[in-house]
Amino acid sequence: MRWIFYLFLIFLAACTSNADETLKEVAMLNVDGDKLGTATLTEDPEGVSIKLKLEGVSPGWHGIHVHEYAKCEPPDFTSAGNHYNPEDKEHGLMNPKGPHLGDLPNVEANGDGKIDEELKLLDATLLDGKNSLIREEGTSLVLHDGPDDGYTQPSGDSGERIACGKITPK
Repeated sequence: MRWIFYLFLIFLAACTSNADETLKEVAMLNVDGDKLGTATLTEDPEGVSIKLKLEGVSPGWHGIHVHEYAKCEPPDFTSAGNHYNPEDKEHGLMNPKGPHLGDLPNVEANGDGKIDEELKLLDATLLDGKNSLIREEGTSLVLHDGPDDGYTQPSGDSGERIACGKITPK
């Protein structure tokens, strides 16, 4: 009977470990360090699903991208680096030579400044591998003040970086 208990504990530990790898909650902070909300990333058979829930954002369309470093230093979040691009493609969801792995569709903040969107980052993963968002120290999710035009190099002419969240291994 004791061995059944031990097997149960091993199974429970394995499930908990796997859940940590396939689900990440990212706090999205503005340039003043205020939390605007969260992005919940979940491993999906097609890539990574991102549930974005923010408030306090200017109404209208905003570009959003995964950037190459898990660094979110204000006032401009340039510490996050460029868009995450492990396959060395050009920027833009509408670009035939693209997109960067970190390129996402624009999101819209409603009249109250709230964003409640679900996005899909195709071919990305939260697990180990070439397109892992948690490789090395991780990556970041960056929200811009304007919409991404889907084509202009290197970042879609989406304006200033207004919010950032770290996607890290732990």
